[in-house]
Amino acid sequence: MLKFPMASEYPVYYQPYVNLVPEGIILPILKRDLVNTIELFEAISEGDSHFRYATIKWSIKEVLNHMTDTERIMSYRLLRVGRGDQTALAGFNENDYVESSQYSKLPIKNILEDFIATRKATITLIQNMPEGAWANKGFANNAEITARAIVYIIAGHAIHHCKIISERYLPLLK
Repeated sequence: MLKFPMASEYPVYYQPYVNLVPEGIILPILKRDLVNTIELFEAISEGDSHFRYATIKWSIKEVLNHMTDTERIMSYRLLRVGRGDQTALAGFNENDYVESSQYSKLPIKNILEDFIATRKATITLIQNMPEGAWANKGFANNAEITARAIVYIIAGHAIHHCKIISERYLPLLK
């Protein structure tokens, strides 16, 4: 069974994400979070999906796109680290990814389908990871990280952004 990572297993800037993951077995948490994410974004109209709570903030669509891109990247890191790959993995600039994605031109429904497919792929990767792989260490964005920590960062990252949508965006749309 996969257990919470120790703080020494990941860079300190991921601590807020890891702290958002509730106690329990991670796969049911990821599956439940997928259902919650679907419910959250299905309730947002196409018109409202362009909303930004401040001029310099991403639109709702862009947040969902960012969640998907980040989960893909972190799942790739999980694959590499889980397989024992010691090659240093580059970081990424999330603002550049959002800017160049042109997701604002896609219906939010399509973006949500992309997130769903990405999360399902993450879940199967985790389900099929050998037990001994969770302690594997790798390097991403110039920092050491374990496979186990990456799983919790993936979960916490999505929880974080859904919370922001619920607390900062949706109240202003009412």
